[in-house]
Amino acid sequence: MEIRGSRQTRSTNPFRYFDSSLEVIRLVVMMYVRYPLSLRNVEDLLFERGIDICYETVRLWWNRFGQMFAGEIRRKRVQHMRAHTHWKWHLDEVYVKINGEMHYLWRAVDHEGEVLESYVTKTRDKAAALKFIKKAMRRHGQPKKVVTDGLRSYRAAMKEIGNADRQETGRWLNNRAENSHLPFRRRERAMIRFRRMKTLQKFAAVHAQVHNHFAQERHLISRDLYRQRRSAALAEWRAIMA
Repeated sequence: MEIRGSRQTRSTNPFRYFDSSLEVIRLVVMMYVRYPLSLRNVEDLLFERGIDICYETVRLWWNRFGQMFAGEIRRKRVQHMRAHTHWKWHLDEVYVKINGEMHYLWRAVDHEGEVLESYVTKTRDKAAALKFIKKAMRRHGQPKKVVTDGLRSYRAAMKEIGNADRQETGRWLNNRAENSHLPFRRRERAMIRFRRMKTLQKFAAVHAQVHNHFAQERHLISRDLYRQRRSAALAEWRAIMA
C-alpha cells in the first residue's frame, strides 16, 4: 500500500494475499481445468514436483482465478476473431444432471471446432434458446450459416431474431458441435458431476477457453508444427496476468 498525501491507494494485484508465486497458481489452474484430474490428483502430482499444497487450495485457486485467466484468453481470441468473417456456427445442447435434476448446457462452436459460448439453463424452450443465441451474437457477431439439430426451439428463436433463413439441419451436419462435448464429459466424470448450476456455468466457461487455447488439431498437422504450436500456447499461458 502506498501513501500519497492524505490519500491511500491500494494495490490492484489479485495475487497480493498469496504466498505462492503466480507461476504455481497458473500451473495448478491449468492442471485442474485442462486434464481430467480430481482435486487430490492435482495435489499428489504437484507434491511429486516438490510443491506441497492442500487439495482445498486447488479448489480455492481455480474458483478464484479460473475465470480471470479464461477471461484474458477470451479477450485476446475474440479480438483476433472479429477481424475474420464467421462462416458457420454449430449449436447444440446436452443434458447435465445437478443433484438429480436435469439441466441443459448449450454450446456454440465455429466451423473449426472452437467453442464460442457456453450457457446453462433449466429448460430448452424458445426463451432459453433465444437468450443463448443473443448472448453468442453480442460477443461474436452474426454468422453466415447456423447449423442445429431438429430441436424446434432453435427455429422459433431464430425467427424472432430474423435470421431463420440461415439455419441448416441435417443428420450428420452437427457432428462438430456434438464432438465438442466430449472433452467436457471426460472432465465431468472426474469431478463426479456438479452440485450447483452456478458452478456448472463457471466451469463450462473456463474449461471451454482453456481447451480452445491448447487445442492444436494435432491430427491435421505435422509433428514439428504441432510441437511449435504447443510451445507457443504454453508460453502464452505462462504470460497471462504476468
